[in-house]
Amino acid sequence: MHGYSTPLRDMRFVLHELLGAERLSGLPGYADATPETIDAVLEEAAKLAENVLAPLNRSGDEEGCVYENGVVRTPRGFKEAYARFREGGWTGVSAAPEHGGQGLPKLVNFVLEEMFSSANFAFAIYPGLSQGAYNAIQLHAEEGLQRIYLPKLADGSWSGTMCLTEPQCGTDLGLIHTRAVPAEDGSYRLTGTKIFISAGEHDLTSNIVHLVLARLPDAPTGTRGISLFVVPKFLPVRRNGGWEAGARNGVRCAGIEHKMGIKASSTCTMQFEDAVGWLVGEPHKGMRAMFTMMNGARLAVGLQGLAAAEAAYQKARAYARERLQGRSLKGAAMPGEPADPIIVHPDVRRNLLTIKAFVEGARALAYWVGYHLDLQARHPDPAERAAADDLAALMTPIVKAFLTDQGFTATNLAMQVFGGHGYIRETGVEQHVRDVRIAQIYEGANGIQALDLVGRKLGQNTGRLLRRFFHPMAAFLEEHGKDPTLAELLAPLARAFGRLQQATVLIAQKGLKDPEEAAAAASDYLQLFGYVALGWMWARMAVVAREKLPRANGEASFYDAKLQTAHFYMQRTLPHATAHFAALAAGKDSLMVLPADAF
Repeated sequence: MHGYSTPLRDMRFVLHELLGAERLSGLPGYADATPETIDAVLEEAAKLAENVLAPLNRSGDEEGCVYENGVVRTPRGFKEAYARFREGGWTGVSAAPEHGGQGLPKLVNFVLEEMFSSANFAFAIYPGLSQGAYNAIQLHAEEGLQRIYLPKLADGSWSGTMCLTEPQCGTDLGLIHTRAVPAEDGSYRLTGTKIFISAGEHDLTSNIVHLVLARLPDAPTGTRGISLFVVPKFLPVRRNGGWEAGARNGVRCAGIEHKMGIKASSTCTMQFEDAVGWLVGEPHKGMRAMFTMMNGARLAVGLQGLAAAEAAYQKARAYARERLQGRSLKGAAMPGEPADPIIVHPDVRRNLLTIKAFVEGARALAYWVGYHLDLQARHPDPAERAAADDLAALMTPIVKAFLTDQGFTATNLAMQVFGGHGYIRETGVEQHVRDVRIAQIYEGANGIQALDLVGRKLGQNTGRLLRRFFHPMAAFLEEHGKDPTLAELLAPLARAFGRLQQATVLIAQKGLKDPEEAAAAASDYLQLFGYVALGWMWARMAVVAREKLPRANGEASFYDAKLQTAHFYMQRTLPHATAHFAALAAGKDSLMVLPADAF
């Protein structure tokens, strides 16, 4: 079974050659984020991913988490690995220095999330949730709560969760029943049940900080009546000039789920029984605060789709080079062997190139969005911050849904390369298929992401968000479209972009008259958008590779592979966009005409 090898060269290509991440060091607070510093951080993280996390991936899956009397034990080796993770400062890479973090750009954290998720998908969920809790408390909680919780989340001694879902409500959070009653001391008492809570209980940290959605007694109905609370497993106490875990709060784990994948990540049912909590933000405005955590989590889940595809691709690529079966149709490639390696066969190459084109294009797209998160947070010009925020908002549902849909497809293709050997545990590829399947479901199922894109993002501020993507892409095509050496790449991309623009107008026109028309088109529209967005990334990467190739010295093969993969994407993958355009243009009738009892 092949282990994980961090694709540092490709990560650096995207960061430094495509995005020009060195410009981040010119933003306020990011002076230390030089290319040399970023590369050094990535090299150390790669060692941790390859040597500590990846070796626990299969054993963690086979052992899983164990629940007994309200206590959850993570698989063997996880506590020790988490201790090393903490000691290395990886829990606070992008946390503020005043809280003990390193203050590095969010983009760097994007790269690390991909890396750690590729190495050990389930393990990476624990610190990922803590980062989300840190962000929500930093942006929305009052200063007293920040002083208690942010340093503990940044150093990883305490971890975080987000508690939204209840037995009767998942997507429709307006149906939650958990209640919060004010207490005389300014705190609240929460009672209710939350389900599917990732990392709700475990043995990695001394305390777990739950961010819980609940209703106040005077709350209006629906999502307008939801408030957000911080509810720790152990109540914080002041000792020796710092905060520590004190008395047990009224929070307990009632059980864990037995899942298809991510078995080393505890997925819990949590009971809140008169639990002490503190309000985060304003009363009845909890959804606004929770969306800080949810949007970050959605981008992180998109990275999980990319990460699983990368890990599966590495296994499939190695297997295809080694497995001897049949002969090349052009004649024996290895006459001295009884058969040729299966990488000579066109269909195996189709599978591998499809994964490769997705992984490298998705990496560029995700990091590009991460770069804009840093511009939104730190750029001194308010107009630039607003533009970056618009783009990140537009692309969040696309990164979440498209990268997880295609990530699942990619892991399946990787398993197909193995044939029957991929269906058994020994090769390890089937675990990637099982693990990544959840990414299409949690943090808002992908159908909901499509509705968010069509129902909220397209028309927001009279299409302002869309213009943040459409205008620079149109300018890129205009700038490079007259170059005859790029015609083979840009002509199909320009046609697909035209279909995306046409689909946008079509949805706007039909959706105004009939909301079901927009909803019926939503998933196909998101997929169309995703294919075009990856196409743009590939065109940009091809331009960079073509410029670098004449003076590439020992790296000519790297840049040449970029160009060849870009051509593959435009010729063999981008045409899927046409099918999605045809489907959405067909309208809602064939979806909605069938009576419910005819299903």
